[in-house]
Amino acid sequence: MSLLNSLQKDMVAAMKAKDKARLSTVRMLKAAVQNEQISLGHDLSADEEISVLSRELKQRKDSLAEFKAAGRDEAVQKLEAEIAVVETYMPQQLSADEVKAVVEETIKAVGATSKTDFGKVMGAVMPKLKGKADGKLVNATVKEMLM
Repeated sequence: MSLLNSLQKDMVAAMKAKDKARLSTVRMLKAAVQNEQISLGHDLSADEEISVLSRELKQRKDSLAEFKAAGRDEAVQKLEAEIAVVETYMPQQLSADEVKAVVEETIKAVGATSKTDFGKVMGAVMPKLKGKADGKLVNATVKEMLM
């Protein structure tokens, strides 16, 4: 089942359950996917759908950090609820050890030896881990392993 179909089904379920918080988040996700579809001019592939979801999740996590720093508890609670909904559509995230194994394998594959090869490693590892691991975790792991 495509992401759009899944979102539509979940939107109807949230309406029936009168779950306003979930409904608004699902609507927002559906709109983001449809906007991406329109801008690209074709149905989205699974990777493109994950990219849209990853972007939406990242925006919320960035905003969450800012709201926490500003002490806006009501906005923090709303964003945490939205993040939980978005995460239900994301693929299972890899553990730190699994990310480390993929990074290690990639470093060997590209022949990286020092931190000057950071960009080369990140360019090779990110397509493998797109949507499966947080970019900050991947970045930190690559930096740690290239030191």
